[in-house]
Amino acid sequence: MLQINSSLQPADFSDKLALLWELSAQKIRAIENDSGSEAATPVFTVAGRYTPQGWTEWTQGFQFGCQILQFDATGDEAFLEMGRQNTLTRMAPHLTHFGVHDHGFNNVSTYGNLRRLMLEGRIAHNERELQLYELALKVSGAVQAVRWSETSEGDGYIYSFNGPHSLFCDTIRSLRSLALAHRLGHRLLDESDEVISLLGRLLEHARTTATYNVYYGEGRDLYDVAGRVAHEAIFNVNDGNFRCPSTQQGYSPFTTWTRGLAWILSGYAEQLEFLATCTDPELVEHEGRERNEQIMRRGAMATADFYLDNTPTDGIPYWDSGAPGLAHLGDYLDRPAEPANAHEPVDSSAAAIAAQGFLRLGHYLSAEDRERADRYTAAGLTILDRLLESTYLATDADHQGLLLHALYHRPRGWDHQADPTGVPHGESCLWGDYHLMEAALLVDRLSGERPYPTFFGPEGFGPEGSRS
Repeated sequence: MLQINSSLQPADFSDKLALLWELSAQKIRAIENDSGSEAATPVFTVAGRYTPQGWTEWTQGFQFGCQILQFDATGDEAFLEMGRQNTLTRMAPHLTHFGVHDHGFNNVSTYGNLRRLMLEGRIAHNERELQLYELALKVSGAVQAVRWSETSEGDGYIYSFNGPHSLFCDTIRSLRSLALAHRLGHRLLDESDEVISLLGRLLEHARTTATYNVYYGEGRDLYDVAGRVAHEAIFNVNDGNFRCPSTQQGYSPFTTWTRGLAWILSGYAEQLEFLATCTDPELVEHEGRERNEQIMRRGAMATADFYLDNTPTDGIPYWDSGAPGLAHLGDYLDRPAEPANAHEPVDSSAAAIAAQGFLRLGHYLSAEDRERADRYTAAGLTILDRLLESTYLATDADHQGLLLHALYHRPRGWDHQADPTGVPHGESCLWGDYHLMEAALLVDRLSGERPYPTFFGPEGFGPEGSRS
């Protein structure tokens, strides 16, 4: 169980964040200068060097997004120019990529971050440039929403790259692309000019995920533990009926792949922030504010509490809550995680994603449930504090990664394993690096005077694309 350090405050991180931004600058330049980086999108490191791994192109937004976040944190305009130029010259194919469920990863991390910085006044206002970013985000949201399947219960979901039968838990974070496109006044036009609300599809997907991918301890099956997450939900595409839980990257459909749980926690937390900015008239035709908010809150808090109870004391989870080798580790939840153990790997990228989820959920709940809000905020700070220590922060200048002991795909054996008698450890992945930087940036903002960062932009940017 996570041992929360309730004394931590955002201001306590100044020295650790200074080191992080120094190291991340080195890593970003190393990846950018790597002669092989033009050939294919880097995904994870092998012996400290970033390499591609063909499956889907879902990580390039993190690569260039890190460059933009580096400018955001430090003001170094060389990284702004790097991120801006890479976005403009290399991200366009991702806007019209109909084959993936990853638009919220690729396009909001690049075009979305650039737009946010311009609206915050961090970069010079250029109306034509802003229009380009916003057009890109409109296209991305609509293309993502096209991947649509209906369920027999009346709601639908954005289906994964596996096909129309497949609902992935991690797609919850791609709802940010639909949210931005809706906020910019966009909608999807289907056959016979049918107008489809992007907000409607966002909310339907959120409800379907909460129903079929998140468990609440209500006896749904013999493995129904409150807060447990199934990576994938399978549906019969002929009639829309739910058939079974499944997984691609977890150990089994009846255990929890911890990065999937982290996607749910962070995804619902940021969608709750977005929902709070929607007007009642916007929501009334999509089952209203109360129902949608209740569903998202329930999913976020259930997964948050599961994470707290099923993670080692330092907040770094093993890759799956039911991984078979955990039985050999004894009371592993009563001590810090051990990346170099001989039985099961940890996944620090899940911790980085979850840290931000806890911080955002705590911030969201602060006005009405102070006790729970303080607990979640302290949990997020505790996890981040651990990730910024030497065990997890890559200080070796020859290592291109930033966050050590991240994992990609354990069942397929894709992760580099230097010692055949142990488990993969000591490597990095782009989403781990990006989310560590994103969580650190959030804490940096919480300790200073700059605006609280959200994917949909700063306060003053109202519904339906109007600047209020």
